[in-house]
Amino acid sequence: MSLADRLFRPSPEVGRILERALVGRTLGVEEAERLLRARGSDFHALLRAADVAREEDCGPDVSFVVNRNINFTNVCYVGCTYCGFSRHEADGDAYDRSLEEILDRCRDAVERGATEVCIQGGIHPRKDHRHYREILEAIHGAFPELHIHAYSPEEIDYGHRKSGMSLEDYLLWLKEAGLGTIPGTAAEILDDRIRRVIAPRKLMTARWVEIVKTAHRVGLRSSSTVMYGHVETAADVARHLGLLRDIQRETGGFTEFVPLGFIHERNRLFRHIHARPGANMVEDLAVVAVARLFFRPLIPNIQVSWVKMGPKLAQMGLLAGANDFGGTLMEESISRESGADFGENLPPEEIRRLVREVGRVPVERSTTYRILRRFDDPEKDPPSREPRPLRELGGPERFRAGVRREQEAARALGAYS
Repeated sequence: MSLADRLFRPSPEVGRILERALVGRTLGVEEAERLLRARGSDFHALLRAADVAREEDCGPDVSFVVNRNINFTNVCYVGCTYCGFSRHEADGDAYDRSLEEILDRCRDAVERGATEVCIQGGIHPRKDHRHYREILEAIHGAFPELHIHAYSPEEIDYGHRKSGMSLEDYLLWLKEAGLGTIPGTAAEILDDRIRRVIAPRKLMTARWVEIVKTAHRVGLRSSSTVMYGHVETAADVARHLGLLRDIQRETGGFTEFVPLGFIHERNRLFRHIHARPGANMVEDLAVVAVARLFFRPLIPNIQVSWVKMGPKLAQMGLLAGANDFGGTLMEESISRESGADFGENLPPEEIRRLVREVGRVPVERSTTYRILRRFDDPEKDPPSREPRPLRELGGPERFRAGVRREQEAARALGAYS
């Protein structure tokens, strides 16, 4: 037996599936499910096949975007069981950022080299469609070159129902105000059986699909996502991938696919509904690898989430089919509030270092994957742009409030243990 056979000798069934994928044939949903369950030599062969496919599809480049997350409110009454971010209005740490605060964060992002702001928030019961447009108009008016990636399908659903417009007209109304693309979040698992367990008051599958297809039709592209590692099975994930691929065949509007592992520490889904405590390393890498093989050539960009996986496992994802490292974020709240502990900000220089450590070439991109800068030579990298002092972004009191939130969360966790 050759060394290659000893290192990468999958079972006959998995070997046939990987051969099909590497010669460019479309994989079925059942084949995707089988690959998601791969373990042992099958798993190692899956990762290697995905890396070969990534090299053929994208070459050595690993892209990233310099962006900032801005969560404009954490007030939300939807009650998703997996969320540790939402607050009720009376909660001491509830917030509703003014337009001035939002613009201050945008200004800081631009000074630090950002080309994108990602705007999302809770479903605030006293806001309506006009508030969503006001945010867009304010940002676009002050920073016309800054790409606005905003409003999940859940937020669009809420604003649309308040507006009285047709869905298409509502999306065009937002686009006219400066909306550039939308995040394909609020997807979780696109199966109503699962959605009724993890988010029974959230929009259901058909509505999510309707919003995303309509957005694509009016010229608003989007990311696509999955949230795994809770109560779903490999079959549920495979069917979810199949639905996303069907949408992409029809619209061509997805810019990338982003697997998002469930963060379990601070939410009811784990503590009271007995979900799994998130995905393990094998599942994380398997979802990335299967996505590369399953979506080719329709969705060429597969992203790793360093917030969910951590930088080191995200590096492994680059060796398992991924070609995009996501964004710098600068201010990540939603995953952090659920218990993620990999930080809120990853500066461009750190992303470039992580990419080079696995032998790849860092490339800065736009939201829609237009190449902005290549970094072939580390000696020619630009200097880092330090964030502004704390006092300019809310002052010591906001910092102390954050410390209090963390202390309260720790006490709450102790009460459940």
